[in-house]
Amino acid sequence: MDTHFFSKSGSGYSWIQGSSVHQNSTSSNKRMQGPLCSVFPSTPAQVSPVEDLYEFICSGPLISKLGLTSERIADSIDKWLSHGSRLCRLFQLNELYLTAPQKARLYHYYIPVFVWCEDKISKHVSQFKDSEHIPPLVIGFSAPQGCGKTTLVFALSYLFQTTGRKSATLSIDDFYLTAEGQANLREANPGNALLEFRGNAGSHDLPFSIETLSALSKLKKAGMNMKLPRYDKSAYSGRGDRADPSTWPEVEAPLTVVLFEGWMLGFKPLPVEVVQAVDPQLEIVNKNLEAYYDAWDKFVKAWVVIKIQDPSCVNQWRLQAEIAMREAGNPGMTDEEVKDFVSRYLPAYKAYLPTLYAEGPRGSHPENLLLIEIDEGRNPILGN
Repeated sequence: MDTHFFSKSGSGYSWIQGSSVHQNSTSSNKRMQGPLCSVFPSTPAQVSPVEDLYEFICSGPLISKLGLTSERIADSIDKWLSHGSRLCRLFQLNELYLTAPQKARLYHYYIPVFVWCEDKISKHVSQFKDSEHIPPLVIGFSAPQGCGKTTLVFALSYLFQTTGRKSATLSIDDFYLTAEGQANLREANPGNALLEFRGNAGSHDLPFSIETLSALSKLKKAGMNMKLPRYDKSAYSGRGDRADPSTWPEVEAPLTVVLFEGWMLGFKPLPVEVVQAVDPQLEIVNKNLEAYYDAWDKFVKAWVVIKIQDPSCVNQWRLQAEIAMREAGNPGMTDEEVKDFVSRYLPAYKAYLPTLYAEGPRGSHPENLLLIEIDEGRNPILGN
């Protein structure tokens, strides 16, 4: 099998490539599955200089926010290229012929966030003595539905895996009430559309989340392991239920990082008059939210908050996903069902996102908070 590699000469880096077909493999991450490698076409050896890619990386909207300089990027360019190559294999992209959107997604988004996470992990580890067993760093990812947070976390988890760090992924979805608990919640709040189905504050098993996150924080000695809970959204005709524990993935210590994501992670309770002005049904949800800091946010030591320009994008993104599912021959919601589904989340977005973007999650420190503004194409932009 021919190979491709980078060489450095007096004029800079060059990309040297021969024909190459990598063997397929599958990811251990159960949220997203599929072959991890792309197939490269047979082409002449010399393809393109890496200087162009280096300049593209330096032009990214997150570079200055991360405190990176062109010199620092030049010094670590081999790592950037290696990360990019790995992600191309993961997403089955041809790294020699990436489109502009694909390059932006990898080199302006996923890899810069990974570099930021690595820096937070290094600072976390530095707080402990060499002889100590170090608990994993919990990084929270707060982002509205459909904006790509699950794919971002998937990419980060894979990069951690390929660089020798053990990571665990969790979603707030994994802590939804069981089907029985959800039915009881619905009966206790008749007529409240925001609590009719899973989603808003009040529809999660908070003692279970505390138990899980506490156990993960102790997963720091070799030989220890635990199973991560998962939720089955397809159960009970889409009403959902906690997945059978026999299907939960297992993680082993020593764990380096926990990637914890969710659409309402970091939301803070607001004055009653504020939420009533948005939607009177939101008052009980706001009351429920008071218990979420102790159940979720206090475990998170670093935050990635993905900012959207307009909550209406959620409806558009969800509609795109459902259309794609239907076109692929899979069950998907109709346009009207999508509208109804998203409508149950919009009041919370309208009420809580402005405070989240302005102040960050409760207990977060500015040095450990990365705010990323994205456009309708889900790519980072230069925000305020």
